[in-house]
Amino acid sequence: MERRDFLKQSTLASSLFFVPNFVKAFENVSKDTFKNKKLVIIQLSGGNDGLNTIIPYTNDIYYNNRPKLSISKNNLIKATDELGFHQNLAPLKNLYDQGYVSIINNVGYPNPNRSHFRSTDIWQTASNSDEYLTSGWVGRFIEKYGKNPYAAIELDDSLSLIMKGENMNGIATRNPNILFSNTNTPYFKKVLEQQTDAHLSEHNLGYLYKTMIEAKSSAKYIYETSKTYKSKFEYPNNPFAKQLKTTAEFINSGVDSKVYYVSMGGFDTHANQANRQAKLLQTYSKAIEVFVDDLKKNDSFKDTLILTFSEFGRRVQQNAAGGTDHGAANNIFLIGENLKKKGFYNDAPNLSNLDNNKDLIHTVDFRSVYATILDKWLQVDDKAILNKSFSKLDFV
Repeated sequence: MERRDFLKQSTLASSLFFVPNFVKAFENVSKDTFKNKKLVIIQLSGGNDGLNTIIPYTNDIYYNNRPKLSISKNNLIKATDELGFHQNLAPLKNLYDQGYVSIINNVGYPNPNRSHFRSTDIWQTASNSDEYLTSGWVGRFIEKYGKNPYAAIELDDSLSLIMKGENMNGIATRNPNILFSNTNTPYFKKVLEQQTDAHLSEHNLGYLYKTMIEAKSSAKYIYETSKTYKSKFEYPNNPFAKQLKTTAEFINSGVDSKVYYVSMGGFDTHANQANRQAKLLQTYSKAIEVFVDDLKKNDSFKDTLILTFSEFGRRVQQNAAGGTDHGAANNIFLIGENLKKKGFYNDAPNLSNLDNNKDLIHTVDFRSVYATILDKWLQVDDKAILNKSFSKLDFV
């Protein structure tokens, strides 16, 4: 059996322990490799409706296509002469007013796929729409440059494809205490006590043992390091905010991780969209504001870049159920203290020029965003991670 097939069938394959490499290999990595730069990636899972998030409030085509679902000019927060924020994004607008937000419109990729699963895979692997990769772009980043599993941490109980490399993966944990406790259970210890040189040299079993050893070593490091800072900020009481609070504690305590991945679900709004999306956007923006304040208070915001994306946008036209169906291009948010292009990076969506499915046409390839972050922010070879060259943007 091939090793990757073996791992997929293993009970550890999607768990927090799936972090292969040799024990303590990360100790040989220079601490100055990436300086102090951090990247926080947030996915709004389900396909957030970008047109009701950043509203083109002077565009009649928008209102004609959404007679019941559109946001009226009196119920939004104006940002420019043609675009405004959803009123529940007031905390994000506050960050925008301080010059901490850049919004890139019309982000997507050629021949868009409207399946949640497939489009998420495309965004997470940085593949073409007809290309199927088994490793994520962050997984390839930590494998080539991170050299240790905790170079990237997903705030969840299992790893997403974005965090998986060919031979090394990130760490998944919601709580460093639980992660540490799980690697110190009698069962876990007993399994490791049974290992022999013969086990380690066996192709599949040896790989699994090394995975568990690495997990134990990484869990101890994260647990001990993250204890040095516990946030005193009052985050909202919801799972998304808790993920960001833990992320802030990791960053502010000096955990040597470069990438953090957070997700928030519920954005598949085929029906009754207005109230559902309003609540979700409020949850997002309130948590983001506290998160930024937490980082600023600890002088770490200047070294942190936050990217928010959704796997696709929604159709321009509302549907009969008071919602919107799967679309294509969408807007993304970049949040940071050192943005070169603040506010709106490019033009608003062109609602008079849609594709054959009556969806927005992308003008910015999402991989150009990744390439820019890798090259200009994390200062690594973006082509080596993305497997090809993409044009760079000018937001950092």
